[in-house]
Amino acid sequence: MELDKRPPAGGGDGCLVGVIRIPVKIVAVLVVLPVRVVWELLTGLGRAVHRHVLGPLYVHVLGPALRALGWLLTTLLKLVLVWPWAGLWRYVITPVGRGLAWLGRGAYDHLLVPAGRLLATYVFRPLGAALAWIGRGGMRYVLAPLAKGVGWVAWAVGMALFVWPWVALWRYVLAPVGRGIGWLAAAAYQYVLAPVGHGLVRLAAGLYRYLLRPVGLGLGWLAVALYRYVLAPVGRVLAWAWHMAGLIIGALWRGLKRIGWVLIGWPASRVYRHVLTPVGHAVREAWRTGRAAVREARATVRRALFGAPPVEPARSRARTLGSTTAADAAPADEISRPRRQG
Repeated sequence: MELDKRPPAGGGDGCLVGVIRIPVKIVAVLVVLPVRVVWELLTGLGRAVHRHVLGPLYVHVLGPALRALGWLLTTLLKLVLVWPWAGLWRYVITPVGRGLAWLGRGAYDHLLVPAGRLLATYVFRPLGAALAWIGRGGMRYVLAPLAKGVGWVAWAVGMALFVWPWVALWRYVLAPVGRGIGWLAAAAYQYVLAPVGHGLVRLAAGLYRYLLRPVGLGLGWLAVALYRYVLAPVGRVLAWAWHMAGLIIGALWRGLKRIGWVLIGWPASRVYRHVLTPVGHAVREAWRTGRAAVREARATVRRALFGAPPVEPARSRARTLGSTTAADAAPADEISRPRRQG
């Protein structure tokens, strides 16, 4: 019954894994575990100091002291930077500004406005009326005649420079030349272009009636006859030949497939079924046997290196069909030992 508690043969670790695991465990016990213990002690000490020393110290001593210091600094800043300027603005600058504004409004209402009215009534208005009268007289007797003279001169200069040359050019050069060109064009059209055009039209009509139309009709008849008596029969013959070629090629392909099966496929299937399959099974059995031998050798090496308990081979467990004891296991020897002793 002790064989049931043994680990399976294929589930153990190799000797290399065991050799690496033992130093790692030693290092973990001698280095990592003390460091972790020291870290946990320091963490617990820090939490206790924070909870029982620093926390009450901050709540009952540092917090009130910092709040008092903040209130004191705020008060000093107000005394130095806020209240003096606020008092200066409220009690000095604002009353002075209001007084200056009252003086300004009084000076504007009682000095500047009456002075402006007097100046406007007795100085600026008569001066403006005099300047307006002078301007109207100068406009009527000086500027208007001068403007008319300047305008007449500008009109004469403009006509002499920009109108009369072009009018003379059109009247005495372009118009006669245009009329001559028009007369020549009309004469050329009437006596040259029109007769030539009529002759070309008649020539084109004669060519179409007596040459192109008969040739086109002959070519059309020839094309119809060529299609009806040559192309259509040749196409039907080619279609029949294509169909027959397809039938022949299909028959040849089926014959080749049959010959290939008889010569290659059927012998290959027989060889695979009666030769390769048994050989493969034999190779698989040999592979399984070799692998079981390797496992047993590895278990033997493990027992020799680490003194592990012997492990039941996988083949013996497979032969027992899942039973708890093997047919050729050690209990048979234990049962038969007293008989040999007796």
